Amino acid sequence: MAGKTIVITGASDGVGAAAAHRLIADGENVVIVGRSPQKTKAVATETGADFFVADFSELDQVRQLADDLKERYERIDVLANNAGGMVESDRPTVDGHENVLQVNYLAPFLLTNLLLDRLIESRAKVVNTSSAYQPLIRKVSVDDLLHDGRTSGMKGYALSKIAINMFILELDRRYRSEGLTSAAFHPGWVVSNFAPGSSSRGIALFQATGIGRLIGTTPEQGCDQLVWLATTAAGRGWTSGEYYVKRKVGKNHKITRDREAARELWDRTAALLAL
Repeated sequence: MAGKTIVITGASDGVGAAAAHRLIADGENVVIVGRSPQKTKAVATETGADFFVADFSELDQVRQLADDLKERYERIDVLANNAGGMVESDRPTVDGHENVLQVNYLAPFLLTNLLLDRLIESRAKVVNTSSAYQPLIRKVSVDDLLHDGRTSGMKGYALSKIAINMFILELDRRYRSEGLTSAAFHPGWVVSNFAPGSSSRGIALFQATGIGRLIGTTPEQGCDQLVWLATTAAGRGWTSGEYYVKRKVGKNHKITRDREAARELWDRTAALLAL
């Protein structure tokens, strides 16, 4: 097969689906992963891509996804951890974790680590979707990032994206020497079905009042950096381990400068997931 094998989670809609369409049009072999069987199959049918269905609020589905990907593909050139959400719930997931923490951070951490040998063999890239909201949270500790109680939609979302950026930094520190490269990016304030699925009143208002249409971007615009990072080698416009906004290094939360905190977060997350 010509082209790179690029796995995109959260690819049944929004930025992920737009990226899949662009990459496939450019000759890449995209593997679509989504939560909704109907929407995921629809995007796969439109594009001719392979697809898998996995709900990241259940970690056993993440483990099965990793097994299926390793069985199907001898190499994976890019893993784009794009799936995410902002849903408040009084109830933990079936795995006992706060929902946003699990879907936005624990699940991609688990999937990446379960695929790590295949990714290193392929000298792959790991690309994580983050948010420019994350540096706005004030003082944060590793305990905050691994919280197991309910938080407001926006705060919980921001904490999960701080964790995602620290994950990229530590992934780079540990595995760049083995040929693995990585980056995170902010897609912009994308107007998509992410907002209607969110429990945040602010996000819903952003879209319902039309403000989003005025200052927001389309999924097709928002996928630009995902496509750029997936198709361009590190060192050619971007540096492994960094976080990007509009193809430039973006502002990270100050805790990301604490290497010991990044190391602690990785080790505690791995222990939490029994890796």
